[in-house]
This record gives sequence, structure tokens and C-alpha cells, in this order.
Amino acid sequence: MISLFKPKLTDTLKNYSRDQFFKDVIAGGIVGIVALPLAIAFAIASGVSPEKGIFTAIIAGFIISVLGGSRVQIGGPTGAFIVVVYGIVQQFGVNGLVIATFMAGVLLIIMGIAKLGNTIKYIPYPLIIGFTTGIAVIIFSSEVKDLLGLKMGSVPADFISKWIAYGRHLSSVNIYAVFIGFFTLLVVLLWPKVTKKVPGSLIAIVISTLVVWFFQLPVETIGSRFGAIPSSLPQPVIPGVSLATIQQLIRPAFTIALLGSIESLLSAVVADGMIGGNHRSNTELIAQGLANICSSIFGGIPATGAIARTATNVKNGGRTPIAGIIHAITLLIIMFFAGKWAALIPMATLAGILIVVAWNMSELENFIDVFKGSKSDAAVLITTFGLTVLVDLTVAIEIGMILAAFLFMRKMMQTSSVQQAIFQADQLPDRELNPQNIPIGVDVFEINGPLFFGAAYKFKDAMKVVEKPARVLIIRMGNVPVIDATGIRVLKDVHKEIKKKGTKLILAEVNSVQVMGELKKARLLFQIGKGNIRDTFENALKRANEILSEAAIYQIRK
Repeated sequence: MISLFKPKLTDTLKNYSRDQFFKDVIAGGIVGIVALPLAIAFAIASGVSPEKGIFTAIIAGFIISVLGGSRVQIGGPTGAFIVVVYGIVQQFGVNGLVIATFMAGVLLIIMGIAKLGNTIKYIPYPLIIGFTTGIAVIIFSSEVKDLLGLKMGSVPADFISKWIAYGRHLSSVNIYAVFIGFFTLLVVLLWPKVTKKVPGSLIAIVISTLVVWFFQLPVETIGSRFGAIPSSLPQPVIPGVSLATIQQLIRPAFTIALLGSIESLLSAVVADGMIGGNHRSNTELIAQGLANICSSIFGGIPATGAIARTATNVKNGGRTPIAGIIHAITLLIIMFFAGKWAALIPMATLAGILIVVAWNMSELENFIDVFKGSKSDAAVLITTFGLTVLVDLTVAIEIGMILAAFLFMRKMMQTSSVQQAIFQADQLPDRELNPQNIPIGVDVFEINGPLFFGAAYKFKDAMKVVEKPARVLIIRMGNVPVIDATGIRVLKDVHKEIKKKGTKLILAEVNSVQVMGELKKARLLFQIGKGNIRDTFENALKRANEILSEAAIYQIRK
């Protein structure tokens, strides 16, 4: 456990300088200011009250920086969780969300202890792009109500029902909300051309809030919908978890854990590229798990590494976890002294900010590139995207992974081949045996590619082609990198069948450690005979000649 859990904070403090401390303080302060409107917006879009986003950014952000495996990772609520959290709240309520977040934290810790940090990278890229773009579409569609100021009840969770409801209430558009929303979009998109030191979202919030307050514009604000924002952290409460609750919430909890692990490790990889560092993936997963457990105890929502805030941290000079700690402290100070002012922020402003977040998440260019690629990648992309938007993110990830696995196996099957070797003199290099040395009474088959359950049938079909079984059957396995239980079963069946017909089996060129290990475990070496397992084709032919000679002597004596 000690070898798995090594927070980067302990390393960075060994040679920590005063100059770097000041840089971390500045970077952390800026990121804290950037994180405030995002934390509020993500919470509201997820179907919970705004202070829960702030609690999450403070608690989880602090723990991820103190215990994480990245030097510059900034943690907190992110847009990727909006779809999952909203669905859980709609189905199980806020209490169900707290329990699911707690369970996800436990799962993340287990993933870190099991050293799964490095395996997350094997999740197919088309699947990640598919559900990320799908989440972006859902975030955008969820903000149409506040962007247009529509007077309607709660927004339906279903994507199609949502747009039908918008159409029915289109006559209630609030022109002032539309103005505020599109003003926010323009400021957030164009402000970076003026300066990148102050975030455009903060400028949009300050200006739009002052305009709405000064002119008393009839638009909905955080305060009018949710009331005042608390100026202190809540008392921690450990959620009660029963077996029935675990069975009910395990799927959404797993989705939160998987999504959190993917996003946090992707963010850590991006950060490594920016600072030339190396994160500790398993430590990061354990820290993310602890952060989500603590977030749920304080009534927060799921948290993970935030790519945009992490990049902001690095660009402003942050190089150690101290910057992330300062970010959490900054948010805490803002909540203590300016929380009541946050209630004046117009909902249309937050909608504009989230629409920009959705656009940045969509990765439209990457989506188009994958779509134009191979048909199998496009199938995974479209399936995951469609299921995310129309059904559920949990289902999308599950079906996407299964589809990607089947398509991968199909590719492996296509690369695997079994053929009867026909040797001609001009096809053999000088180092090989002359074809005249392959005696009559010996059949040679060659397997190319992995011999697993998807390709084993090819071997059985190839063996059926042989009309008259020879005295000796040599199977060349030099190009077989791996074999599974089905491949072993097929070899056993072939050996059993040809043994009845008086044919001896020789396995040649079994050079793969994995293949040899599986043959030993299955006791196939004992059944075939150690003498009939040869490291080279030449030795296999020598053994075949010995068997033919023994058979001839036996016939003479008989």
C-alpha cells in the first residue's frame, strides 16, 4: 500500500522555494476565482443547489491536491458529471446521489489499490470521444431553458421530451434573459483576445449581475430560484448504506468512478505534457476516491481532475500541489465573505457559461476525424454518442465497451490464419531444410496469429480438410503470441481425434512464454509427450522421422 500511495506533495516540498510559493499563491488564487462560477453552474445543471458545487470544489479540491499523484492537478466538479448526477437526482433524489458518490469513492480507492491506473488508458478513444460529445450535447440542451428564460416547470430528463417541452413553451421567451445569455457568450468567447489573465466568465458574471441588479431586470437569479447561499461548510454526515441501496446504486456509482478515473488521468497526462512531469496514476485514483468520499460526507457532488482549471493553474505559474490547496482556500474565503452576493448572479449568465463549456467539451474536430476513420471506430463512436444522448451514459459506456471488444476480436480473427504448409524449393531460405527432407507421411500446418476463442474455429475447419490423415501431424506455432482456454481445448480435441486414427502430434516452434505456460497448465505437454514439443521446425522434422522409423520397425516385426 505504501508503494502504491505516494502523494506528490511530499516530493515537491523537499526543495520548495519562496519564489515558487508566491507563484503557486497567485496561480491558486486565479484558479479559485475561475472555479467559483463553474462550481455553481455545474451544481445547478446537475439538479442540486449551487452551494453543493462550492462545497465539492473546496473539500474535494483540497484533498486531491494534498493527496494526489499529480503536481498541478486541480480537482472539483466538472461538466462530465452533469448528465450522470442529474439522472441520479431525478431517479433516487439527493440522498441517493450522496450514497452513489460515497460508493464511487470506495470503488476508486479499490481501483488504485488494484493498480488499475495504467489500464484506464486502454479504454478505446472512439468511446471516450463519443460519450464526451454526447455529454456536451446534453449540457447544451439542458441550458436552453435558462438561456431563453422560458417560463416552465422542471426540465424533462429525456432528450427528446426536453426539446418537445421547449417547443411548447417557446412563447414564454424572456427577451432580457436572452440578451444576458448571449452577452455572456460573447464575453466568454471574445475576452481572451483582450487578456487571458482574467477569465472571461468572471467578467461576464460581474457585468451581467451589476446590470440586472442596477436596472432591476425581470430575470431569474440564483437567489430567486434557490435562496441565499450559505457562508459556511455544513456538518459532515456519513450516509447510511444498506445492501439494498448498494444493489440499487452500484451501476451509477460505477459510472461515476469510471468517468472520474478517465477524466482525472487524462487531465494528469495533459498536465504532464505541459510541465514535463510524470504523475502517479494509482496514487491519483486513491486520492480521487478519498476526495469523493469526503465530498459526499459534506453533502457535495462527484469530483475529478478538471482539465481546463489544471491548464489555467499551469499557465499562471502553478507547479506544486500548494497551488491547488490555495485554490480551495480561495473558494472558502469567497464563500465566507461573498457568498450572499453570488445569489444575485442571473441564471442566464450561468447558462451562457455552460454552453461555452459544452462547446469546448464537444471536441467536434476529433469527432469528425474518428467518424471518417475505420468503420469499426465509427460504429463505436456513433453508438456511444447516440446512447449517451438518447438513453443513458451508463448504458452507453457498457454497450460501447462491449461493442469495441467484439470489433477488436473480429479484427484479431481476421489477422489469424491456419493453413496447410506447402513447401517449394524457391520459397525456403538457405537456413531452412530442403523440402526433400519432409518425408511422405508427414502433414504440416502453420498457425498465424493469436489462437483464442474467436479464431480457434479456423483451426478446426482447416483440420477437417485433410482427407487421409498422415502418420505424423506437425503444427507450427512460431507465430502464435497468445493462446486461451478455447485454443487449448481445440488442440486437445485435435490430439484426441488424430490419436484414434494412429497419428502422432508434434508442436513446433512454441517460443511464446505465454503459450508454453498455458500448455503446461493444461497438462497438454504431458498428453502429447515432452518429446513431441520441439523448439524449431528442423527438430520437429527430426522427431517426425524418428516416429516414422519406429512405425516401420514395428510393422516389420509385426
